[in-house]
Amino acid sequence: MLKALSRMKPGNSIFSALGTTVFTVMSQLAVQHGAVNLGQGFPDGNGPDDVRAKAGEFLNDRPNQYPPMMGAPELRQAVAAHNKRFYGLDVDWQQEVMVTSGATEALAACLFGLIEPGDEVVMLEPLYDSYLPMVRLAGGIPKIVRLAPPDWDLPHAELAFAFTEKTKLILLNSPMNPAGKVFTEGELGFIAGLLERYDAYAVCDEVYEHLIFGGAKHIPLMTLPHMRHRCARIGSAGKTFALTGWKVGYVTAPPVMLGPASKAHQFLTFATPPNLQRAVAYGLGKDDAYFKSLAADLERKRDLMAEGLRKIGFKVPQPDGTYFLSADFSAFGYNGDDAAFCRTMTTEAGVTAIPVSAFFEGPRAPNTFVRFAFCKEDATLEEALARLARYFKR
Repeated sequence: MLKALSRMKPGNSIFSALGTTVFTVMSQLAVQHGAVNLGQGFPDGNGPDDVRAKAGEFLNDRPNQYPPMMGAPELRQAVAAHNKRFYGLDVDWQQEVMVTSGATEALAACLFGLIEPGDEVVMLEPLYDSYLPMVRLAGGIPKIVRLAPPDWDLPHAELAFAFTEKTKLILLNSPMNPAGKVFTEGELGFIAGLLERYDAYAVCDEVYEHLIFGGAKHIPLMTLPHMRHRCARIGSAGKTFALTGWKVGYVTAPPVMLGPASKAHQFLTFATPPNLQRAVAYGLGKDDAYFKSLAADLERKRDLMAEGLRKIGFKVPQPDGTYFLSADFSAFGYNGDDAAFCRTMTTEAGVTAIPVSAFFEGPRAPNTFVRFAFCKEDATLEEALARLARYFKR
């Protein structure tokens, strides 16, 4: 039997070579040691009461059969209205909006629909962990440009060098996980110039679009001059309404991009639960007070966590968006890398974070930064800070 199995053909080389994600590994370690888990980026709360109530109402008022492959008309119309309301974009909901089962599926549909084998794809490091496997599975050739902590500035010369006549698209995440960076209008303008010069597209992961703090402003690349027909813009109900388990995402893109993406989507998930789609449509129509309070509450949590970590001895760059902050532990003189530091924090201090090096592909990745998720109840954050203070002040 064992000899026969040894002759079995291997699975897909890209996915077979992948290990278990660092998020799963650290979450399992947190459970084993009773640690406060600030690793995975999901909120403690249960989302807005009215949006959840609408999902229950919509579960029973119509048959629960396949919705249209492109998405329920109510949600597609709401996404188009959302684009107009927040960004001044005029969007044809019938030709330029598609609903997906989460933003990750939206990314997969766009990448599989647009990339031909041998196309080059410019990617900015640190990278969310699904990006590289999807690009490689589509046959794309990653051209990685590194942003470095603590400032995470866009390196213009390196980015320009990464673009060639073979460039099909750039994959842009703003606000950026794990850096908490919100790309400025100047940085976006530089990217736009390269897209025009090389006749390339942009797939824009903008799931944290409403999680912006202080004076920062989220500017979709799609809103810049001449970018309307080059960009796919991806949003997430999971992030906007703290309902990550619903897995409702949406894509806004010109027909030249959305057409092939929709062909990939039809063979990935085809459709998303219709009651959840309609509830999200209701949510996108909530008044401005909701969206302002969402950002304000998270900004307060960010400040609570950042101030507490600084008092303990971490160096904490101020993130302008997302659920996350990256903290530098080099002042502690720890004799190990960030992965070992996260294991030690979990097993000995009782607090779990994610090593930032996990978001880097190339050699010599930064290895003194860890990512904390602050999208938790205040009591959870305060308990984590208390545990860390006790451990590091021993």
